[in-house]
Amino acid sequence: MTELENYYNKFNEEKRLDSRHGQVEYITSMKYIHKYLEQLGKKPEEIKLLDIGAGTGRYSVPLAEEGYDVTAVELVKHNLGRLKQKSDKVKAYQRDARKLNKIPSDTFDLTLVFGPLYHLHSKEDKVKALMEAKRVTRPGGYILVAYIMNEFSVITYGLKERHLLEAVREGMLDESYHTTDKGNSLYSFVRLEDIDALNEEVGLTRLQIIAADGMANYFRPFLNALTEPEFEEYVKYHLSTCERMDLMGASSHTVDILQK
Repeated sequence: MTELENYYNKFNEEKRLDSRHGQVEYITSMKYIHKYLEQLGKKPEEIKLLDIGAGTGRYSVPLAEEGYDVTAVELVKHNLGRLKQKSDKVKAYQRDARKLNKIPSDTFDLTLVFGPLYHLHSKEDKVKALMEAKRVTRPGGYILVAYIMNEFSVITYGLKERHLLEAVREGMLDESYHTTDKGNSLYSFVRLEDIDALNEEVGLTRLQIIAADGMANYFRPFLNALTEPEFEEYVKYHLSTCERMDLMGASSHTVDILQK
């Protein structure tokens, strides 16, 4: 097995998204998925949606239950098996995001790329994945791409967990405090300028970018201590600020919303 497969055989992504900080990310992402599905101006059953790197189907399964025509592709067999167990409404296949074999071009109205860019380190591999997402999306269709932001890794691992001096000394961070490949063999961390450079190379137009979970990941214990009414109010606050560019770079996850 690859390191990625070993990791996801043990890591429960659904459990993460069920946590308070994960709920913020999920609620926010679904809000914007629905926003752009509605802009297509079609009935759900007329909309073809592709979920690349679908994991165990946290997004693809509920969207299929809503009546959308959903296809999911996932690299890790363990995740794919769990997805297939959960729903027979999702057409699910094992594929690599960098090479979507047998998936025709110009097919999908909306394409989600909510996992692959977390794990592809090189710019070349990121470009391949984005080019494939672009290829299979119809002209005028939407592509939503999730990233993990660089400052989340610096603040969390470097400062909160007190590894900053070690990270600098061992070359996990470069002189601008950007995480290097030495920093984490599984996850790739980016800044807004990195995302902008990828979009320019691939030739995709940004409609907007959102902070999927904002500050939620930084203060998990405080979020967990909120009452349900307090948490609901926090989510409203987050949704009111998640498009603010002055807060974007410090969010742990962002979703870049693009149009072909």
